[in-house]
Amino acid sequence: MDPRTYLFVPADRPERFAKALASGADAVVLDLEDAVASERKPAARDAIATWASAATEAEKDRIVVRTNAAHTTEFGEDMRLLRDARLPLAMLAKAETPGHIGAVRSASPVTRVLALIESARGVANAEALAASQGVRRLVFGTLDFALDLDLDIAEQADGLAYAASRLVLASRNADLPGPVAGVTPQIDDEARLLADLAWARRLGMGAKLCIHPRQVAAIHLALAPSAQALDWARRVLAAAAGSATGALQLDGRMIDRPVILNAQRTLQRAGQ
Repeated sequence: MDPRTYLFVPADRPERFAKALASGADAVVLDLEDAVASERKPAARDAIATWASAATEAEKDRIVVRTNAAHTTEFGEDMRLLRDARLPLAMLAKAETPGHIGAVRSASPVTRVLALIESARGVANAEALAASQGVRRLVFGTLDFALDLDLDIAEQADGLAYAASRLVLASRNADLPGPVAGVTPQIDDEARLLADLAWARRLGMGAKLCIHPRQVAAIHLALAPSAQALDWARRVLAAAAGSATGALQLDGRMIDRPVILNAQRTLQRAGQ
């Protein structure tokens, strides 16, 4: 199953790496970009390299390294880390062109890329980014995107809807998982977290960035199918299995192929 939650950890805080992996988050993002001051970035890369030298393959598979953008002076050292430590996943900050993806892949061919789209230019090239070789998923960097367009998203997310939909459609057309929604900065506001998640799900996004471990469980619970949804899905599949026709009725509702496929997806989300 594709990750539902990506938990950020500053890469210069290695004492938090194991805690993050134990938090229940599906994936942990070791952040070399915004969370680390310029003078601390070499130490942060050293911390990741030290961790990777002792990590199991299963642990490495849950780790994503957020690198600095391709146009920065830090990018080359970030790529050397990915290559030498053979880290399989990178989240490329401010991804805007297929050339940016190619730069990661050229430097570290074993690394697949989560393209973090944070600008109007990135959204305009969403389809090309999604189709680029080695891209695993698109990620919507909502805060930087709002800054790029001078949007006030403190109360309303309307200004993000078009860009989010572009990422969703680009992902589907490239056979990628649904894109990852941006962070909710309000750590202690679960209502805001769940409202942000519900907005993202209505648009077709499939996961969310987290900035604190306490956000993880709330997101997983909200994404889990309800008992009623699971019961309905099981009844749909049981009825379909006992029918020789392509369409049937259940509780007065027509059941056809899209309904059956949705029932299968509901059970898959519950691990059944």
